[in-house]
Amino acid sequence: MVQDPERLAVLARIDDLERRGIFDQDVEEDPPGEMILPGTVDYCQKKLSTRIKAKIAFASARKFLNKIIADGTLRIKDIRGIEFLDNLKTGAVITCNHFNALDSFAMQVAYERSTCHKQRKLFRVIREGNYTSFPGFYGKLMRNCNTLPLSSNMATMKEFMDAVVLHLQKGNLVLVYPEQSMWWNYRKPKPLKRGAFTFAAKANVPVVPIFICQEDSPDFGPDGFPIQEMTIFVLDPIYPDPSVHPIIASQAIMDANYEAWKKVYESFYKTKLTYLCGDIPKKA
Repeated sequence: MVQDPERLAVLARIDDLERRGIFDQDVEEDPPGEMILPGTVDYCQKKLSTRIKAKIAFASARKFLNKIIADGTLRIKDIRGIEFLDNLKTGAVITCNHFNALDSFAMQVAYERSTCHKQRKLFRVIREGNYTSFPGFYGKLMRNCNTLPLSSNMATMKEFMDAVVLHLQKGNLVLVYPEQSMWWNYRKPKPLKRGAFTFAAKANVPVVPIFICQEDSPDFGPDGFPIQEMTIFVLDPIYPDPSVHPIIASQAIMDANYEAWKKVYESFYKTKLTYLCGDIPKKA
C-alpha cells in the first residue's frame, strides 16, 4: 500500500528533531495563530452564550466521536486504572502524551467511562493558534468544547491562570499535554514542561498521569499506515507537597509524572526507553 508522502515527511521531521534533542516543536503544518487579547475568552464560562455554545459543540462532537468509533478510525482496545479517576475527591490536572489529533477524543471516552464525569467537568488546555485560526468543524470544537487556550499575551495568561486554578478548586478536571508538541504516532514519552504541574501545585490538587500506548491494527488507513489501537493507562494520582513553594512542588510532581509514563512505556513495549539524541533530562 502506498504511504502518504506528507505523513512520511512528518515522520522524517520527528526523526530529525529527536536526533537533535528538540522535543517541544510541532511537526504538522498548523495555521499561524493570532494573539488572544485580554477579555476575548470567557475562561470561567460566566456568560450564558458561552455555555449554550459549549452544549451545541459537544452535541456535534459526540456525533463525530460515535462515527469514528463505529467506522474504526478511533480504536480503543482497553482502559486500565479507571478507578484512579473514580476515586478522586478533588479537582485534578490530567496529563496525557500527545501523538494524534484524535487522542483528545480518546481522553473523552476515558473521562466518560469514569464515574467522575457525573460530578466534574473536563476542560482542555489548547495552543493559541488552535483556538484562533483552526478552520471548519475542528475549529468550532477548539473554540467551544470547554477549551482553555494559552496566549502569547501576558495579561491574557493571567486570566487563563486564574481560571485554571478556579476550575481545579471547584473540583473540575483540566487536561494538559505537558510535552507541548504533537508528534504523529510517536510512542515514547517526551520531556515535560512545567506548566501543568504548576497549575496543580498552585491549586493544591493532584496530577493524574495518563499514558496512551499504541499497537498496529491489521487494518490500514487512507494514508497507507496501520490504524493504531490504543490502550489507555490511568495512573496513580501524584500530589504536590503543600509545605514547599509551588515551583519546588511542581518540579517534584513533574519528575514523578515522567517516571510513571516511562514505567508504562517500558512495561508495555518491553523495551528500555532510549532516544536518538542519547540521554536527555526529564524536563525540556
